[in-house]
Amino acid sequence: MNSQPAPRAQEDIGAAEPSQEDQGRVGALEDLILARLDDDKAQDVVFIDLKGKSAVADGLIVASGRSHRHVGAMADHLLRTLKEHGYGKARVEGMPHCDWVLIDAGDVIVHLFRPEVRSFYNIEKIWSVEPPARSAAV
Repeated sequence: MNSQPAPRAQEDIGAAEPSQEDQGRVGALEDLILARLDDDKAQDVVFIDLKGKSAVADGLIVASGRSHRHVGAMADHLLRTLKEHGYGKARVEGMPHCDWVLIDAGDVIVHLFRPEVRSFYNIEKIWSVEPPARSAAV
């Protein structure tokens, strides 16, 4: 039987500091996605930095399209751009309806919404809330 305690999740996350090369690659991916969304006239684009907040991704991009077609076209263009620039095959959810399309590009996750759907789910608020300060028990 192993007498050493199991590593804690928080220790594992902080132990592997991203290298300069990884940070540059993530920054290039973020820039590529933001440029493509700008070219496609995405509305209300928000970038949320998740470095140190989540092990899921380093960044989250939320944007709106004017209609189902606009959201679908933005998603399609973004997927093609990612593939052309060597970022592999991104995972996609929501393409048939195009109310909310999620694109997981690995280090960056992109949410494309129709405006009504975006205001209903309010993803930005979920990720921007700071944890409450803990007070000492009296």
